[in-house]
This record gives sequence, structure tokens and C-alpha cells, in this order.
Amino acid sequence: MDHGRTRFVAGFLAIPVTLYLIYVIAPYAQAFYIAFTDWRGVNAAPRLVGLENFRRLLADNVFWQAVSHNLILLVLLPILTLGIALLFAFLLNAGGRGGTGGIRGSKFYRVVFFFPQVLAVAVVAVLFQQVFRPDRSGMLNAPLIALGFEPIGFLSSTDVAFWSILAVLVWQAVGFYVVLFSAGIASIPRDLFEAAAIDGAGGPSLFLRVTLPLLWDTIQVGWVYLGIAALDVFAIVWVMTAEHGGPDHSTTVMAAEIYRTAFQYFKFGYASAMGVVLFFFTIGFAALALRLSRRERIEFQ
Repeated sequence: MDHGRTRFVAGFLAIPVTLYLIYVIAPYAQAFYIAFTDWRGVNAAPRLVGLENFRRLLADNVFWQAVSHNLILLVLLPILTLGIALLFAFLLNAGGRGGTGGIRGSKFYRVVFFFPQVLAVAVVAVLFQQVFRPDRSGMLNAPLIALGFEPIGFLSSTDVAFWSILAVLVWQAVGFYVVLFSAGIASIPRDLFEAAAIDGAGGPSLFLRVTLPLLWDTIQVGWVYLGIAALDVFAIVWVMTAEHGGPDHSTTVMAAEIYRTAFQYFKFGYASAMGVVLFFFTIGFAALALRLSRRERIEFQ
């Protein structure tokens, strides 16, 4: 009986596992192989060069500048996005009636917060290009100019451009987590909030001692997802910024450098080496984040 069940499971999984190996694992293996070659996309037989591409990476200042930008995003994007989302979700679901109930119109607000998620990333980038325009047609600079101030080069200043990109990434992502955390808070029994409120807990105490511990698993998943998104960010930077990562590489990221190296300079071997570095950064972050955030799960009836 067990033998027949094993054959049934093996037969059921054979096709999806085969497709996964062909379309997921095989491209990864191919990228690792290309990273050790000098392939330029046109020669049929790439020449093995060993670790030469990785040695070049060690001296590539632009690439390491991109790495530093990704690492800053890795820290700030999850903190800002999850912090803002938790605050809004708590206010929507536990901010009314003495801190034990949702506010009026919370369902409408969830839809408003979620709206950026239905926009394509390229559309978001083009939209904020117009918002950040350094003239009277820019939504942010128009009031400044009208008041007699100099316009701010949100995308043209090396000191401001990166932070403008970060603001757009947070704006785009926060709505999803507001809805996600709202669903989590809605599943927490109201009795817990009411009991804590009777014991004298105010809004901050309810958030820190009731809401946050019971949402920890959801926060952990969001932290990992946003960290991976911070390491893989590409479209916003590529579409929004001058020189696709400018000015003067002040907003470039690893994915942009990989794309530029492969499809503009046709150095596919070198680009694959960059991709391998990005792969290990991503895997390492996910494993470390799950390890450090592991804790005993809190259950409630």
C-alpha cells in the first residue's frame, strides 16, 4: 500500500518538478557557468576565464557603489514601510472607540492605501517623474517656486536623488502591508484589546503589548519580502533617473548595473558574475533575517 502511494506521489510530482528543474534551476546553473567565462553574447563557445570576472568586481567602484545603495535600501525600506504600514493598520483597525475598534470608513481607506499596488511599476516611475519635475509643472516644486524659493532637483541632485527613489519605493509598497496587517489585526479577538484597555492600556501600550506580538509572524514575512525587493530593485531606478542610475551613479543599484553591463556593454560573463554576487546577497539576507527573527509563536483562541 505504501509502495503504491509512493509511486502515485512520484508520478503526480514528476511533471512540475521537471518543469521547475528546466525553467528555474537550469537557468541558475547556466548563469553560474557563464560567470566564469568571457561570453559577450555572440560567440558560440564561451572561453573559461576562472575567477577573473570576480577579481574585476573587487576593483569595480561603480558596482560597489551600487551595492552600498542596495544595502541602504535593505535597511531603510523594510523599517520605513513596515513602520508606516503598522501605524496605519493599527489606526484603521484599533484606533476608534477607545482604542478597541476600527475607525469609521476603514474599508474605504484600505482601498485608497492599496491603490498604488494596482499600478504598474513603470507607471509609478513615470508618474513620479512628473511629480519631481524641477519647474512649475512639478507638483512639489510648483508651490516652492510660487513662494519664491529655488526648485529642488529631486532627481537631478546627487544629494537628493537617492532619497527621492527611496520615498517612491516606500509609497508604492506601504499600501499592500497596510491591507496585510489590517487583516492580521482584524483576526485578533476584540476581547484582548478590551481587556487590555480595561487594565488601563492606552493606544501605544495596546500596539506594543498586544498588536505587535500577535503580528510578529506576518511582520517577519514582510521584512524578508521587502529585503529581497530592496536587493532586486530595478524598474523604478531605471525608468525614473537620468542615465539609468544617475546623476553620477548616485542612484544606481546592482540590478541596473547587471542590465547595463549585459545589454549595453554586451559583457554577459561579467554581468553574470554580478548576478551571482546578488544571488548570494539575497540568499544570505533571507537566511539571516529568518534566523535572527525566529521566536516562539504566540497563539490565541
